[in-house]
Amino acid sequence: MIDWNYKNENQIFSICEREGVPYLSFKALEATGLVKNGFSTRLGGASKGKFATMNFSYSRGDEPQDVLENFTRMARALEVDRDRMVVSYQTHTVNVRRVTKEDEGKGVIRERDYRDVDGLITNVPGITLVTFYADCVPLYLVDTVHRAIGLSHSGWRGTVNRMGQITLDAMGEAFGTDPKDVVACIGPSICRDCFEVGAEVAEAFGSAFAPKWHSLLFSPNGKPGKYQLDLWKANEIIFLEAGVRPENIHTTNICTMCNSGYLFSHRRVGEERGNLGAFLCLK
Repeated sequence: MIDWNYKNENQIFSICEREGVPYLSFKALEATGLVKNGFSTRLGGASKGKFATMNFSYSRGDEPQDVLENFTRMARALEVDRDRMVVSYQTHTVNVRRVTKEDEGKGVIRERDYRDVDGLITNVPGITLVTFYADCVPLYLVDTVHRAIGLSHSGWRGTVNRMGQITLDAMGEAFGTDPKDVVACIGPSICRDCFEVGAEVAEAFGSAFAPKWHSLLFSPNGKPGKYQLDLWKANEIIFLEAGVRPENIHTTNICTMCNSGYLFSHRRVGEERGNLGAFLCLK
């Protein structure tokens, strides 16, 4: 059993395990009845060494057959079709791709014919969107009226450039999504206590957000030119300003760095690691 280090007592996750694969599932997304969702841990996979054991990246030096087995195990755990998964190509952009049937399997069982894609959207049932993490912020979006979904990777660069807003805008253009009909979830990622940044990053957030938010987003930590930055709060603000109802925004209480025994954390171990996966599938 995983002994999670929670940042607060808001129990927004179901702690799930199926066929030996533990994962986190947002209760708010389950409650829609429209999707299957999950966020992986480091446990239950086939990878070895620094990738042990549930790594979803083919590009970090892990054995390809082990990565494929990890996708197979996670697909079974989530009860989705592995060969209909579609994977992002993350480079800290705010580019969003609309996923169609022609994309099924890309990044898992066949090559991607795109790159520089940090967000995925679809309205095709049975396709599972997949994005990768090791401290950055997963953003899960479910349009409960038009039956469409979005899943985006938002590190500090994505957040300062409002990836959440951009994903909602892409869903609006593609599917007619109205933010007031969206359930938005901010997934496991690095917390404010762990995320130290330099003055240039704090200044970028100061320019991107109204002054009334600054004290909630960042503060000096006593070291020269260093600040603590709250990516969770920043993404909440982005969703609120985009028109998502406050009661439909659900924010993680699990920090990847505080739980690095169970979750990969770049800040904790650097490049010697695997990648976690976020998964979202429209039923």
